[in-house]
Amino acid sequence: MAIEIKETFQVTAPIQTVWDFLLDPHQVVTCMPGAELDEVVDERTFHGTIKVKVGAITTRYKGKVHLTEVDQGQFKLQMVAEGRETGGGTAKGTMESTLRTLPDGQTEVVGSANVDLTGRIMQVGRGMIQGVSHQLFLQFVKKAQRQLQTAPENAGETPGASTAAPGAPEGSTASASVPAEPDDNSIRIVPIILNVIWTAIVRFFRRLVGRT
Repeated sequence: MAIEIKETFQVTAPIQTVWDFLLDPHQVVTCMPGAELDEVVDERTFHGTIKVKVGAITTRYKGKVHLTEVDQGQFKLQMVAEGRETGGGTAKGTMESTLRTLPDGQTEVVGSANVDLTGRIMQVGRGMIQGVSHQLFLQFVKKAQRQLQTAPENAGETPGASTAAPGAPEGSTASASVPAEPDDNSIRIVPIILNVIWTAIVRFFRRLVGRT
């Protein structure tokens, strides 16, 4: 099953700082729920593991990420990732990130991905996977913003970053709907799914009230 994801967020940090952060796997992996960096093959190739918990079931994806385009002039980054689940499933995808400086000095990051998934994780359905992916993205953004906005070169600045969530209520921020972070280094799918369902219910009633 192919899944398309597109997300945008802003961070209060210079564009070069954000660019350097995205190119450093040691920093990026600390912001990704359930991810571990196993090996840095070279400056463009990395091996890693992601652990996923679905109820009582725990599975791991081991795979590789390869940067296929690194264009600092345009601040554009492309990569190909593939992994294999211990139970036989697979995950393959391409991802692209583009950075630009906003008029207020913040840096905007636009990311998109096309991912093809197989295996047990597909039992929850396309819509739920996209919702879960968005919640995991918000967790990543929250941690990345925390690191970037407390970096030495940003000392004294007031964090003011927000994430533009597709379909989210106006004025919503990354921290507004981020589930509680897990107490271990794994992705806890069930709490995230419950959060996705609750968010959908809230939006439905807001639309209903608006019509009446």
